[in-house]
Amino acid sequence: MTATLRLTEALMARPSVTPSDEGCLELIAERLSALGFTCERMDGGPADFRVANLWARRGCGDRPTLVWAGHTDVVPTGPLNAWTSDPFVPSHRDGKLFGRGASDMKTSLAAMVVACEEFIAAHPKPAIDIAFLLTSDEEGPANDGTVVVCNALRDRGERLDWCIVGEPTSVERTGDMIKNGRRGTLSGRLTVKGIQGHIAYPHLARNPIHMVAPALAELSGTVWDQGNAFFPPTSWQVSNMHGGTGASNVIPGNVVLDFNFRFCTESTPEVLQQRVVDILHRHSLQPGVDFDLAWTLGGRPFLTTPGRLVNAVRAAILSETGIDTELSTTGGTSDGRFIAQVCPEVIELGPPNATIHKIDECVTLSDIEPLKNIYRRTLEHLARMSQEQALA
Repeated sequence: MTATLRLTEALMARPSVTPSDEGCLELIAERLSALGFTCERMDGGPADFRVANLWARRGCGDRPTLVWAGHTDVVPTGPLNAWTSDPFVPSHRDGKLFGRGASDMKTSLAAMVVACEEFIAAHPKPAIDIAFLLTSDEEGPANDGTVVVCNALRDRGERLDWCIVGEPTSVERTGDMIKNGRRGTLSGRLTVKGIQGHIAYPHLARNPIHMVAPALAELSGTVWDQGNAFFPPTSWQVSNMHGGTGASNVIPGNVVLDFNFRFCTESTPEVLQQRVVDILHRHSLQPGVDFDLAWTLGGRPFLTTPGRLVNAVRAAILSETGIDTELSTTGGTSDGRFIAQVCPEVIELGPPNATIHKIDECVTLSDIEPLKNIYRRTLEHLARMSQEQALA
């Protein structure tokens, strides 16, 4: 059993369902402290939803800095009787490691730590600083996790140059895809107000579903932007629609729609919000009288164009696996959206994601060591480039 696999299993054995950390950060901090990292806990959140956060740094802060980022929390298991084996007892079957967090993302965390151990053993005085930003609130609301640490680092003026988030990005084999950006997410809740009444006397009522239908048709058919070379076009989708009393003879008094934009760098939240309001107004809906609209900005899009970090990761993947990796911005959001506000180059790289959040989540054993080696090779590439720049 390799050092990476041992640490992966030790982390998986801790049932760290959001926001619980169950000592994962203590275990990681102990390993990092032995390497010369200064470890700082930045826990936050209310008493009934306490979030564990770790900021660890090796170096004095005046050199180029690579940040490893990730989360120790996992999603709930679902029905235990649906699992082939206990989700918090790491199990091996058919060349795979099974258990909650195997792919998302305790394998990545272990690979990051062991990669640093190997790199520092070979290069005790590298030309770069190394840091870790870890939280137990990525799978949940994400209000008191990475965003809190990023705000603190910005206020302190800490230098961050590159960041690798260990999200499971690969498809078939470790390293075949990395995320060099993510779309933003903007949600809205639209409440359209009508007048409840008997369905046989529609002239005495006002049906809010009928009122919103023309606007809904236009919203669903609107082209918000054309996307670009890195992102698909912005999309708008209704996720929930609630109206009526449940009776078949009552016109509802109001209807509530939940919708979401997944938007690219071609659009801004402000422009999207205004366009929605303009469409509602065109269909005779007036704010405060006929409708209320509440917005939640879940995250802005970010994009890291090919540069030092992307080039270093690509070279590491090619050296380790022979794969010419694919850059992608598909999928949902991640904590990269917060880190990109304080760090100019952010990418995501982890193992295959086919089983994340599923029953019998697993990672193929043969994917684990290559991931650790890619992480170590990336450190080597960035350190070498920084050394060459310093000597130039």
